Amino acid sequence: MTLENLLGIRLEAITADPVMIQKLLQAADSSLKDASIEALSNETRFDVAYKAIMQLANAALQANGFRTLTSVPGHHQTMIQSLPKSVGLPRERMIELDTLRKQRNLADYSGALVTNKERDSCIMLAQELHALVEQWLLDNQPQLLNEKAE
Repeated sequence: MTLENLLGIRLEAITADPVMIQKLLQAADSSLKDASIEALSNETRFDVAYKAIMQLANAALQANGFRTLTSVPGHHQTMIQSLPKSVGLPRERMIELDTLRKQRNLADYSGALVTNKERDSCIMLAQELHALVEQWLLDNQPQLLNEKAE
């Protein structure tokens, strides 16, 4: 399956916007900084690390000329599951990120508490994804990193 196979079903084609991609990368940086604040609860730290994952996955999709159809349920799942195609994330890591998505839903919608292990895993995977997305951009779309977001 390719990203093009999801056009009109889960994705729409866009023109990659370097300023938007930079804003998403900066937002992910900010989210990761917030996730490292030890005075915050596990749930908050997990949530902002997960938010960084979504911002990075969105930047990766947009760098490839796509974005999710937010009118269709499951856009978080689509962003995560597209990472192997958008930036070459290993399938095993994608499965781990999808598990975090499910944990985030439990925490948000049923009040499930986040363990230290889940929190740490989310932060670590967000940091790894950050490095992967930035390296992929440098290697494949360096022109998208030349613009500065305001």
